[in-house]
Amino acid sequence: MATANYYLQSKKNPAVIYVRLRDGKTIDAKAKTNLVVDPDEWSAAKGQPKSNKEEGLKLLTTKLDKLKGRLFDAYNKRELQDKIDSNWLKTFINPPEVIEGVPTKLIEYIDYFILHKKNVVGSSTYKRNRVYKALIERFQMAMGRDYYIRDVDADFQLNFEKYCDEQNYAHNTIARTLKFIKTICFHARKNRVEVHFQMENIKVKLTKVNKVYLTLEEIKKIENKVYASDYHDNARDWLIISCETGQRVSDFMRFRKGQIRYESEVPLIEFTQLKTNKKMAIPLSKKVLGILQKRKGEFPRQISDQRYNEYIKEVAKLAGITSKTEGSKMNNKTNRKVTGVFPKYQLVASHIGRRSFATNNFGKIPTALLCYITGHSTEKMFLEYIGKTETENAIQFAKYF
Repeated sequence: MATANYYLQSKKNPAVIYVRLRDGKTIDAKAKTNLVVDPDEWSAAKGQPKSNKEEGLKLLTTKLDKLKGRLFDAYNKRELQDKIDSNWLKTFINPPEVIEGVPTKLIEYIDYFILHKKNVVGSSTYKRNRVYKALIERFQMAMGRDYYIRDVDADFQLNFEKYCDEQNYAHNTIARTLKFIKTICFHARKNRVEVHFQMENIKVKLTKVNKVYLTLEEIKKIENKVYASDYHDNARDWLIISCETGQRVSDFMRFRKGQIRYESEVPLIEFTQLKTNKKMAIPLSKKVLGILQKRKGEFPRQISDQRYNEYIKEVAKLAGITSKTEGSKMNNKTNRKVTGVFPKYQLVASHIGRRSFATNNFGKIPTALLCYITGHSTEKMFLEYIGKTETENAIQFAKYF
């Protein structure tokens, strides 16, 4: 049977009254109430004011009785999955301010955030946000509690990182998820939802990983390879197109001949980037035009992202792209990314064409133009994408003098 007792932790006047909720050996929760008293007027043995004769002490006793009644009522009506601890007790005593239409629980606010951002972000960002949410939900289940926006503090970060480490999540996955959580909290604060003062001090740092790309020599090998299978030939042509245009798979896989127009005899393809919603017009290289000529003016046959990722690994392997390379790939058994040294073809994925375009043209084409084509909003983001530092950029720039 649950019991609740009041006590003081200070002899200074006024002293905050604390409440302790216990039930057997499994539940022992403590929290501050919003009530204070003069320690000289308090009975530690009874856990209440010594006298009710004074109007103020009589009112205090009434408030304490009502609080205890509401506490037992909430405890008895709790959900089975609720973890009854000091956090639960603190939330009961000081429930988050309810702003009409704006949730205050972390997961519920993520849904609110995703809903309001759905029409202004690309499908890949939308899907990634859903992945972050699923990880946070698993963390909450492991912790046995629901977190509010205001619960995101230093302890939250420590517990989240510990859980993710135990589940063998990659460091950068943990860091990106925490960064997403901070974004959620900042967004919630703009909507007048209470956030913890420690939230801004949560620091996340991505580990630098090797940026895998195809060199010009490797691309040439893939171009010159004669593939016996039509699906390999089709995937190879898409890979070359991505290396020549620097676009995401969600964009180049939608290319059609009707999007091509000529401006002063320069062939351009016009499209809208799915992720950024930017209208683009980029020139088509001789290699791309060669692929179109080979296919009677048509782009290669469209295939799913999953099949494309599978096929271009096979394409690279058949072309002899087998050098030992540091990188990360998905472990199909654990569904987690693992870092190590692998044959390079195993590290080939849909993003490699875009990164190869950016890396191979860095220093040859002005960075501002490369940012426009790849869709990076800042030069800093572009340099991080290809694994270059500001110093390397300055050295590259110096070559123009």
